[in-house]
Amino acid sequence: MSSSPCQPREASQNPPELQRRLRERHLVMIAIGDAIGVGLFLGSSVTLNLAGPGVILAYALCAVVGLILASAVAEMSVVHPVAGSLGLFAERYINPWAGFTVRVTYGLLQIVAVGAEITAAAIYFQYWFPQTPQWLWVAALSLGIMAVNAAPIKGFGEVEYWFSLLKTAAIVIFIAVGIALITGLSPRPAIGYANLTAHGGFLPHGWSGVWLSLTLVLASYLGIEAIAISAGEAERPETTIPRAMRRLILLLTLLYLSAICIMATIFPWNQAGDGTVAGSPFVRAFTAVRVPYAASVMNLVVIVAAVSGANTLLYLSTRMLFSLARGDYAPAALGKLSARGVPYRALLVASAGMFIAILLSAWVPQEVFLFMYGAAVTGMYLIWAVVLAAHLRFRRSAGSRSASVKMRLRLFPASNLFAIAILLGVVASTFYVRGLRYSLPIVLAVVIMVSLSYAAIGRKHGVK
Repeated sequence: MSSSPCQPREASQNPPELQRRLRERHLVMIAIGDAIGVGLFLGSSVTLNLAGPGVILAYALCAVVGLILASAVAEMSVVHPVAGSLGLFAERYINPWAGFTVRVTYGLLQIVAVGAEITAAAIYFQYWFPQTPQWLWVAALSLGIMAVNAAPIKGFGEVEYWFSLLKTAAIVIFIAVGIALITGLSPRPAIGYANLTAHGGFLPHGWSGVWLSLTLVLASYLGIEAIAISAGEAERPETTIPRAMRRLILLLTLLYLSAICIMATIFPWNQAGDGTVAGSPFVRAFTAVRVPYAASVMNLVVIVAAVSGANTLLYLSTRMLFSLARGDYAPAALGKLSARGVPYRALLVASAGMFIAILLSAWVPQEVFLFMYGAAVTGMYLIWAVVLAAHLRFRRSAGSRSASVKMRLRLFPASNLFAIAILLGVVASTFYVRGLRYSLPIVLAVVIMVSLSYAAIGRKHGVK
């Protein structure tokens, strides 16, 4: 019988494993590197257009969904601290098809998301260099993050730690400057709070606008599952994973809610953009209030955020391909490690999304970001729903092992059902958002292809 992700090979057959060199601070910052990125810095140009100041409520609701997912993932990751564990959860607690589909779909979507993040960084560079082709920036940045991911895991963790620390600090500074501008603590006259109710009121497009904005607001919290993906390289996972999850959710909620409140207050929502992604509203806000050099500094920060996001996504997709190979569900070559402990062949395959982004940036530069990003995040919402469904069965079967976890999901099972309903509703709503209309059909096509692949692989493995 062949091995599966839940059935380790005999000790004599065990190949070299990933190294457990990631500490709690690395886990938190890797997850932040995935979460704080274009969802907030670039996607807010679309969400503000959809919901106006009411987007603040959307971020609050998404924080609740994120907390539910984080708690469920923390429980299962402590019991199963292995690389690519989202697929293992689905396989062990739903069925092998679900596990395979989650692994492959997650890996493919993250590959696409890498291309979207790099495209966002290229869009930001055009703020300074509007005449430079977008595809050129995509190509240059792609080579850079491939080099970082080819480094040993501890080196990658340190780079991502400082990347994430920089953009977190930048958001804090943005919030502080915003408070000073709003309250009059700066030399300028106070902006006040008129922008929250002017231009059509707090809910200019009603509750439907708030709901539609969830399609991209929720993407700002994607990345919290990164702690589970990197669990196979975490030191003392039974303590570091729950602590990292708690710190992550608290930090993201405070940063997002504060930043979006400041944005909606200092800058009229109807000037944040036309519903497209021609640039970051954070940069536009500083340009509008004419704080010297602030717009350029903020543009540098959002570039770092996008590069950091792409860097982390490339890491995650590489580890998911590695996990598939080690489970005999992908070519064995993708499960090989270099002398420095890096699955370099999986890294090369995971870089395909950046190559696609280069081509699309040359042909359709205006549409490429939402096309790639929308498909990636829509698929991730479905994967989140599957993981929460797996947690329903996990809690029943794990027993005392789950009870000892320091971060347990409260209000079980109602919390799972609530979050699953939100996720599925948001997925269905992508049909009504400009730029996202093809996201769900693309994801469903991917799932169908993955399922057909599973049928063929299942016959080879003797799996029904």
